[in-house]
Amino acid sequence: MARVKRGVTTHARHKKIIKMAKGSRGRAKNCFRTAVQRVEKNLQYAYRDRRAKKRDFRALWIQRINAAARLHDLTYSKFMHGLKLAGIELDRKVLANLAALHASEFKTLADQATKALEKAA
Repeated sequence: MARVKRGVTTHARHKKIIKMAKGSRGRAKNCFRTAVQRVEKNLQYAYRDRRAKKRDFRALWIQRINAAARLHDLTYSKFMHGLKLAGIELDRKVLANLAALHASEFKTLADQATKALEKAA
């Protein structure tokens, strides 16, 4: 039986890791053993940060909504409560977009939230 030489398979595996390590500094981008370590760590960071990104954006949206709501004499929590009482179901991403790019539409939402709060009180 013929001997199996694995150079092609090994080269392909090494090439895949080196390609994934692009952008790293020093030997981590071109030496296989250090590249493997770097790629494993990079994948851990990517997994963690896919989840952290969601938290970060939600916090950003809340800050933008709060800033715009305060221009209309409302706090974030009162604004959101007023929207809920008014039956307006928009998520924070859309509200933040309205606050940043469409101030007049956001003002109508703030007015509706204020009316709903006054009605409930």
